[in-house]
Amino acid sequence: MHAPIGLPWELILGALILWSLLAFASLFLAKVPRIAPLIFPLGALGALCVAAAGLLALHGPPVTMISPLGLPGLPFHGRLDALSGLFLVLFGLTSVAISLDLAGYRAREHYPVAARIAVQYHILLASLTLVFVAADAYSFLIAWEAMALSSYFLVVTDHRTSAARRAGFLYLLIEHIGALALLTAFAILSAQAPAGPRLAYTFAALHAANPDPTVAGLVFILAFLGFGAKAGLVPLHVWLPQAHPVAPSPISALLSSVLLKVGIYGLLRVAFIMLPTPAPWWGLTALTVGLATALLGALSSAVQSDMKRLLAYSSVENIGLITAAIGLALLFSAYGLKALAALSLIAALYHCLNHAFFKGLLFLGTGSVLHATGERNLGRLGGLIHRMPQTALMMLIGTLAIAGVPPLNGFVSEWLILQSFLKASTLPRPYLAMGIPLGAALTALVAGLAGYVMVKFYGIVFLGRPRETRLAQAVESGPFERAGLGLLTLLCLAAGLWPAGVIALVRPAARLLSGANAHILGGDGGARVDVAHAAYVPAVLTMALGAIALAVVLLLRRRSVRGARRAPIWNCGHVATSARMQDTAEGFGQPIRHIFTTFLVVRRHWPAPDDRAPRYASVVEDRFWEGLYRPAARGFEAIGTSIAALRPRRIAVSLLYVLATLIVLLAVAP
Repeated sequence: MHAPIGLPWELILGALILWSLLAFASLFLAKVPRIAPLIFPLGALGALCVAAAGLLALHGPPVTMISPLGLPGLPFHGRLDALSGLFLVLFGLTSVAISLDLAGYRAREHYPVAARIAVQYHILLASLTLVFVAADAYSFLIAWEAMALSSYFLVVTDHRTSAARRAGFLYLLIEHIGALALLTAFAILSAQAPAGPRLAYTFAALHAANPDPTVAGLVFILAFLGFGAKAGLVPLHVWLPQAHPVAPSPISALLSSVLLKVGIYGLLRVAFIMLPTPAPWWGLTALTVGLATALLGALSSAVQSDMKRLLAYSSVENIGLITAAIGLALLFSAYGLKALAALSLIAALYHCLNHAFFKGLLFLGTGSVLHATGERNLGRLGGLIHRMPQTALMMLIGTLAIAGVPPLNGFVSEWLILQSFLKASTLPRPYLAMGIPLGAALTALVAGLAGYVMVKFYGIVFLGRPRETRLAQAVESGPFERAGLGLLTLLCLAAGLWPAGVIALVRPAARLLSGANAHILGGDGGARVDVAHAAYVPAVLTMALGAIALAVVLLLRRRSVRGARRAPIWNCGHVATSARMQDTAEGFGQPIRHIFTTFLVVRRHWPAPDDRAPRYASVVEDRFWEGLYRPAARGFEAIGTSIAALRPRRIAVSLLYVLATLIVLLAVAP
């Protein structure tokens, strides 16, 4: 090392070495009875070290490191600052819970599958850490590709099924489209850097490039495309609902909780640190795409009947809200409103943490349900609260959190995002001051749809009566799975009941990005931007809600008829009732399909009037998939077929074509 390293770097290097050893050991020792159960818990220990390193980086000065690894003259540069520290905390805490869940998942999987997952999972953890600490384009893109390939192999764990292979191909295709956009953005920016050719690729040199507005705008668009492909912004979101259902549930939790945030991290790093002061149209672009993503994700989630597809579209919705808050911050920064930009960034970063916690909890809980029942289809579940009470309780907290119900964590960040929209009235342009607050109405609509989706999700899975007789054999998840769920449940509760602590956690990163001074949340332009006023007092709200609930219970008991007795439920005139008479997932989402049919592609099969075995079917497809990706696939297939038809059958003719091409290239070369 060319520079002394401190405790944060020692923790990170220790985690990287531990994960490398675990990946290597998984190839040979994953079948040894005494060693195999320790692999994933040790991985959780490494994740805990990374979280500790991120916490130290949040409360200390930026520290850098130059590693001799890399090509000659191109060493790896690392940097730990407030932004990378915050995302390391997010990544580390979430990965602890996922690693614990994977310890239970390994116990019930066959050896070859468990070994493959262990190898790729720990490689993915190491590459994610390197992405967050990389301080040059070279090491960043190498870590990015390692992250993409290892996550691809995890997505196609069940590679024998065509759905997994198709989802993996789509994921890798969109991932590499984004990687090419990022490579081009870094190349354009490095060409403007004042440093020598060997140092022009470092983030410090890219920050000092100071390109003109046209070049900066081009770099922003390329970065927005590249990082948006990873985050799942429309129209590059289609890999999420394809990959999540086929991947193992703990991997789905990691994809949604952490990998999507890598795109957010990269966008923040480039837009606020590497590039100069943003132009207003940058913020409008991010705001528009973010709101469109949030609305499409909420609507698509509401009409799903597959648990994991429902949660995948819910992730699209939450990423859209985060991107919309980032767009507001870019707008505020463009007009010099640093405190307002800081408020928007605090809201976005707070929601990043929240989404990692409650979406990881929901995906891990879904994995427990899937293991206990073998079902992902909502129409074949129900009544699991009686068979899996502990999982049901923790999933209830997760669903209330993602629905934005106070005093849980989802409410705080969504409330801050709403406050950021309302503060847009201070923008100096009248059309912005009047138009952007309308985004608050759209945000409220998305929040309402999210609550609707979670009522459907939890109610159909855990409440009511079992829709299949074999659900009576469902059992509670194992101790490792419940430990992972319990950790994320506690994080959701802590982030909701202690917003001041979370705001203190994200404030250094918001200060770094916005460029505000130490009084980051003071007045700005006559508008008071105080999180204590923009948020709420959780203790007061919790006591108020508890008092209301207690009053309702006492009132009902006082007015209830004495000597009440239990009796069979009213059967509406039917001879007998059954679980099939409960509302289905399709029936629950029918109003959304009718009201918002413009945003969805719905295919229905209606039975004929004389059909002796009538069957009604309804399939909802993504409009971008039907309107953009399918035609593009057919077009590329036609081009490939045409080119294949031109291929000569004799090798002599092929060699003649190659020779003619070389002659033409030599003739036109300068």
